[in-house]
Amino acid sequence: MDRAANPDDTAPFEEMKKLAYDINPRDTLGVMKTFSIALNLVNAAEVHHRIRLVRVSELKDDVNHIGPLPMVEDSIRGTMEILLEGDCDDKDKLFERLTTQKCEIVLTAHPTEVNRKTIISKYRKISELLAYMERPDLHPFERAEAVNNLRGIISAIWGADEIRRVKPTVQKEAAGGCAVIESVLWDAVPSYLRKLDAQCRVTLGKKFPVDATPIKFASWIGGDRDGNPNCTPEVTLEVVTRQRLRAAKMFLNDLNMLYSELAISSRFSKELEALAASVKKSDDNREKYRRVIGHLRRRLVRTVKECEAKLHTLTDTSEDVEPIIKSEELMTPLRIMYDSLVETGFELVADGHVSDIIRRVAVFGMTLVPLDIREESTRHTIAIDAITRHLGIGSYKEWDEEARLNWLQSELNNKRPLFRIRDIEDNLLGLDPDNRKTLMVFKVASELDSESLGAYVISQANTASDVLLVMLLQKQFGMTEKNGKLMRVVPLFETLTDLTNSPAQLERLFSITNYLGAINGKQEVMVGYSDSAKDAGRLAACWAQYTAQEAMANVADRYGVELTFFHGKGGTVGRGGNPALYRAILSHPPNTINGRFRVTEQGEMIRQNFGSLEIAERTLDIYTAALLRESFTKRVEPKQEWRDQMERVSEVSCAAYRHTVRDDPRFVPYFRQATPELELGRLNIGSRPAKRNPKGGVDSLRAIPWTFAWAQTRMHLSAWLGVGDGLRSDVSDQCRYMKTLQEMYEQWPWFREIISLISMLVSKTDFSITKNYDDLLVDSNLRSLGDEVRNKLVETRQAVIDVSGATDISGPHVQLMRASSTIRNPYVDSINVVQAEILKVLR
Repeated sequence: MDRAANPDDTAPFEEMKKLAYDINPRDTLGVMKTFSIALNLVNAAEVHHRIRLVRVSELKDDVNHIGPLPMVEDSIRGTMEILLEGDCDDKDKLFERLTTQKCEIVLTAHPTEVNRKTIISKYRKISELLAYMERPDLHPFERAEAVNNLRGIISAIWGADEIRRVKPTVQKEAAGGCAVIESVLWDAVPSYLRKLDAQCRVTLGKKFPVDATPIKFASWIGGDRDGNPNCTPEVTLEVVTRQRLRAAKMFLNDLNMLYSELAISSRFSKELEALAASVKKSDDNREKYRRVIGHLRRRLVRTVKECEAKLHTLTDTSEDVEPIIKSEELMTPLRIMYDSLVETGFELVADGHVSDIIRRVAVFGMTLVPLDIREESTRHTIAIDAITRHLGIGSYKEWDEEARLNWLQSELNNKRPLFRIRDIEDNLLGLDPDNRKTLMVFKVASELDSESLGAYVISQANTASDVLLVMLLQKQFGMTEKNGKLMRVVPLFETLTDLTNSPAQLERLFSITNYLGAINGKQEVMVGYSDSAKDAGRLAACWAQYTAQEAMANVADRYGVELTFFHGKGGTVGRGGNPALYRAILSHPPNTINGRFRVTEQGEMIRQNFGSLEIAERTLDIYTAALLRESFTKRVEPKQEWRDQMERVSEVSCAAYRHTVRDDPRFVPYFRQATPELELGRLNIGSRPAKRNPKGGVDSLRAIPWTFAWAQTRMHLSAWLGVGDGLRSDVSDQCRYMKTLQEMYEQWPWFREIISLISMLVSKTDFSITKNYDDLLVDSNLRSLGDEVRNKLVETRQAVIDVSGATDISGPHVQLMRASSTIRNPYVDSINVVQAEILKVLR
């Protein structure tokens, strides 16, 4: 039943509650599974429909069919047209920026994807079948077969278990990340880059370089140790080895195909002739491309065997060729072959599979994705403290910041090691198991090829010494710039306090001459979105992120450092996400991207943005277009009056948020009773615990289950609490205060995007649903808090309407959402009502 048609009529909801109460417990699972499958089928159909709409719009007679990419604003084609007509009429400048900009998407295994990989693949197959069935040339028998296949897949979904019964291991999570690359991105990346090349030729008159990489990928899966005791050094080594194994096997398949294609026995470049002559063993004397490819295949076979040996599946790796370790070992001969084909008149051949493989090597390398390592700063502090005490130097933990920095600089300049690695291996330093694991990660990293690793991210980083300590630990394990194994050290600023202090911490780091020299003028900083919002509320977190990035960029400019921001965003709005990716990138503070952008892609967002070839290509196109547009578009610099207003809004909203979440003694018990937070912690969603400290309260709860729990009850509290107070601050001139906010909404894209997203989340809340959870699950003495929170929601809803000038909660995000909500909400409402009944029984 659709309650949206007449929201004032409570009868349908009361009837729904009665049905939920009366349903036989044995039938509950079947009913809910039916609704869940129905919702997922709607999602699969919507994925197909999104792709179809783009194709239909491009096939209209009045559309200019110049170039293969869609003529929409958030495509590279539309962006080029907009820029050439306005902010940049120089095609050479556009081309130079496009070929040098860098966007790195970091895949993570954050536990927001509840569906099994097996089930996800079935829904993807449904989307593919829907596309297949629209082919106009299908024979009636082929169409009937497709319908039968569709029914068969739905039947298989019905018979399968939708949720995991066993908690996934880190290795399985990493395998899931590899599966996305293998099943989608391996083809989507070269396919998109071919289209980008074609678009550049048409619009800019230039060929896109075959080895340019505007988009790259990295991963945290297997390296994210923050709060996850299951991510051990041994697991990290296994994940990296398995990724290298998969890369070698996939490149071997590519070269097998290329070997069949390049049976050319005449006309070679001199460089290709020399390369072929260097191959000692080969039967392909006249077919020199095959001679080179055959040698590369043998080396890849050796690489496969070596990886399998490390995984203890084989023991004999004796070969007369060396394995391929560096991607350059594969790239160089491929480029020589490509250039030879172009030089000798076979350019069409060169721009086929050869260019595809070159682009895969450029993007994925021999490791598929470089692996970041993340660890909490206190783990390093505790480990080094144990060592300094054992060595009789004193307690590192008890030293103040200046003492730590002085000692760290001294040790970094000292040629002798602080300790011997074998003393850790032999446990001669008196370290407990946790401290040994913290340090052994560096040993594993030091033994891996440099291309296997990306950044070393320090969570809860709040001092300059946190960064220098990781630099010292790398030095102790032989990870130096000279041998190419020095990982870039990335502090993660995630709480309101850390974000506020981040510019000063960068200033302190850059003032250290040796540090400035060690980073070669480049620094990466990670901005945390989830934890800052949980710490201070949505508005205060957003403003802190904005001002911190501005200030850090200014510090970097003063020291001549190229600063790259790594954005730790989740999929939900409460965790920094934004469904309008293009606008989200354009709304970042001015001069903080500059063609360099790094961002996490988490959990269910990997499936949403990279679940099929067409959707993945569209996502890559949006990222590429947004970075190009951001580089040339004249940005709105906020007036001082707007800044002052945001300071006031931030202060008031943060105080209101913390008054409820931190200061009200009723809140924690209310949260645990009104939401399925405790039950969610028992789900087998991810490999890491839901809490950093199992005995802690909300502060120790991770941002993901915090947001997830409120989303389950349709309250979405984490995205809006405190907003209404901030927008309706108690000031003497309320009229002027609101008028300034309205001006900010009209003229400042960043502020407008923030308010639009809050508007969308507020429109998703449901009073009847949330109150039903309270009525069934919350103690009578705590229900008053639920009423107070819902009253705040009413105030927030009205405040957003007042600021935006809308007569209803609306905006671009809401308009996109309404049509699908009409279909989904009747199912979701029922699931919510039944879930509340089940929770009541379980408790």
